[in-house]
Amino acid sequence: MQHAGGTPLPPPHGPVPGQGAAMPPHPGQGHPIPPHQHQPQHQPQTAPPAPGWPAPPPPAAPPHGAPTAPPPAEATGHIQLPPGAPVALPSPPAGASAPDAAHAAVAVLLIGPAGAGKTSVARHWADTRRVPTAHISLDDVREWVRSGFADPQSGWNDHSEAQYRLARRTCGFAARNFLANGISCILDDAVFPDRPVIGLGGWKRHVGPGLLPIVLLPGLEIVLERNARRTGNRRLSDEEVARIHGRMAGWYGSGLPIIDNSAHDVPTTARLLDDVVARSIASPPSW
Repeated sequence: MQHAGGTPLPPPHGPVPGQGAAMPPHPGQGHPIPPHQHQPQHQPQTAPPAPGWPAPPPPAAPPHGAPTAPPPAEATGHIQLPPGAPVALPSPPAGASAPDAAHAAVAVLLIGPAGAGKTSVARHWADTRRVPTAHISLDDVREWVRSGFADPQSGWNDHSEAQYRLARRTCGFAARNFLANGISCILDDAVFPDRPVIGLGGWKRHVGPGLLPIVLLPGLEIVLERNARRTGNRRLSDEEVARIHGRMAGWYGSGLPIIDNSAHDVPTTARLLDDVVARSIASPPSW
């Protein structure tokens, strides 16, 4: 669900390593050298440790004259990944006469109320694409917090607000990294049209201007029926579902593409989503 933005996340409790906090000696390093003692004049030159972390112990020298064993043939090297920069607007493949949503690398934000079928449609769409595609669910990321999980249904407060904001930021990082490494992604969230700065504005900051927002909005009776089949903290009261659905109706007239999947199953809705993505690539919505 979309809620008003709060204050920035509070700093962690206690001293931060690298900012005046005393760090214990690394295992194998022994105790620090007292001030009155001097280290030997000739020390091997090693790379400085990362700020705030103790230096690792020096590698043990092999016995004099012992041969150096070659690395195993099956050892893998370090794979350098491109950085996750803000996602730019997608473009059709070179030489293509029209955008091909089935092959284009895209980042899609699927918006809708609770019970709209966002997660099911997004997962099926990602499963059936012809290019690698990831599904990033905001609720799944939010529920990574196990101990100390702040459930907004138990009362909205600073902790639940911070966890929502942290989950959205984490999803944005993931989306940028997937796109930078050639993997499309689809995110799902309940974003309200009456909170543009916090909703779409926040996602644009987290992911980039190339994010394609698409609204999934079936009728109220459908979302009530689907919500009734939910369990756990994802099931809302009928009053809350109706309130959210009423606010989502504000997307009509916004210029964003809207899919009414009241009479469609998940595979059919995913095919409609492909068509909408293709049109959005050809003519990106203004948001």
